[in-house]
Amino acid sequence: MKISIRRSRRAATAVALGAVLALTATACGDDGSGAGGDKGSEGSGKGKIVFWDNNGGVRTDIWKEVIADFEKANPDITVEYVGIASTEYQSKVDTAIQGGGLPDVGGVGAAMLAGFAAQGALEPLDDRLSKSSLNGKLNEDMVKSLKAAGGGDGTLYSMPTSANNGVLYYRTDLFKAAGLEAPTTWDKFYTAAEKLTNAGKNEFGYTIRGGAGSIAQALDAMYGQSGITSFWNGDKTTVNDPKNVAALEKYAGLYKKATPAADLNNDFTKMVAQWDSGTIGMLNHNLGSYQDHVKALGVEKFRGIPQPTGADGKRVQVSNPVDGLGLFKSSKNKEAAWKFIEFALSKAENSKFNESAGQVPSNTEAASDTWIQKAEPTKLAAQALSDGSTTIVQLPYYLPDWNTISKSDNEPNFQKVLLGKMSAKDFLDTLAEQLNTAQAEWKKQNG
Repeated sequence: MKISIRRSRRAATAVALGAVLALTATACGDDGSGAGGDKGSEGSGKGKIVFWDNNGGVRTDIWKEVIADFEKANPDITVEYVGIASTEYQSKVDTAIQGGGLPDVGGVGAAMLAGFAAQGALEPLDDRLSKSSLNGKLNEDMVKSLKAAGGGDGTLYSMPTSANNGVLYYRTDLFKAAGLEAPTTWDKFYTAAEKLTNAGKNEFGYTIRGGAGSIAQALDAMYGQSGITSFWNGDKTTVNDPKNVAALEKYAGLYKKATPAADLNNDFTKMVAQWDSGTIGMLNHNLGSYQDHVKALGVEKFRGIPQPTGADGKRVQVSNPVDGLGLFKSSKNKEAAWKFIEFALSKAENSKFNESAGQVPSNTEAASDTWIQKAEPTKLAAQALSDGSTTIVQLPYYLPDWNTISKSDNEPNFQKVLLGKMSAKDFLDTLAEQLNTAQAEWKKQNG
């Protein structure tokens, strides 16, 4: 019942905000395109299109380079760039779906894909891809991840640009001084976390994510240790499987024993800054922070490797974050918008973009470029995703309430687990109940 009430409130808020956005669309740089239900048209293939960047500021410069290249190659098409901060992007799109002002093209990553698709805002892209020069040249796992995230029916609503794979960063200088092996397995990870900790000297083996974004990292650690390879067993989630409960107990048990107390409220920005400036042995983050570590430590003092393997040598991780480009159904110039997507995913442009972003290219030809060999974490991540050593547990991004359940509903509870005020079992049982309810509702609506 709570879920239904939450949806109603969310929809009402979106409608109200939509009216405001419709009045201010021009000021925001929008072109006045329709709302989510507008079917749009193919257009002339010329003229202006609007592109919303879902990581504005961070990726603005590289996207402007790609746009300049595109306009040079397509002088009859102009691209208006609108950069939107990643924290504001989903709410802005949701509001525009209700009130109008959607762009022609926008960044659409796996986590937000289902919500946009469920509102009828995105153009199905399977047919366009089948006729495109990109067909057969995109990383199959990334395509599968976006198809799985799009609503469960296997439709492709977003073209993958990159994967921001999870990475275990560790201080090679501290490991060498302590005589420790690289933390390539979970056993070695826990050994290092303990041995590198000297709280009296403010030295810790690990920094754990207790603030915003904590659930995804906890799930990665759980499934990585348990070796469970599916998020569902029939219609029930595996999050509270006894093996996952034991894994979370061990992982959460690191807090304040092998981690700083400040970790309780740390999001990725604070974690990265803390790791770069202190004497902490290990940090779990993704490829996106690699350049920050290089600037802070130089390439000699740290490495970034794929997530640890189990004792059997197999690596299991939750869905690697895949980003992509979506074509909004309300676009009045879909032909030109699709040309832009194709261009951005071409070998040269996809390589250029991901070299700047430090992520794994979706274009398989771009993935063999020389810069990847020089950026070790990206090279190792690309290998792990393509050599068969890694099993991906697909998270249920298709559930409309996935973001709410995995963030606002349960991040405070995870903090209680870290503080010892809630057991790992109670936490995972609560999470499982919410997920099972959401899954049953989704099946009822889509069965």
